[in-house]
Amino acid sequence: MSEKAIAIGQYFVASGVFTVFGVTFPTLGSKELTDYLFKGIEEDFGGKWGFTRGPYEMAHMMISHIDKKRAALGIDVAKERVLMDMADPREM
Repeated sequence: MSEKAIAIGQYFVASGVFTVFGVTFPTLGSKELTDYLFKGIEEDFGGKWGFTRGPYEMAHMMISHIDKKRAALGIDVAKERVLMDMADPREM
């Protein structure tokens, strides 16, 4: 863990991105600050921190977050795909 990695991650969180960090997190000693960074900051900026040590848990956290955002946008429902030929775009 380096302070530079946390600073870069905080830039992404403040830009609205869900950012997962996995080695250790320097704020784990402060409950108030950690709660804000992992929960409350999402209300202010749209992004938040996630923390877990295992790569599989990281992947599950990210996929779960993406699925939640897709459901909020209403794009989680599969649509029927329509194959078009060359004449179809001309009719549009």
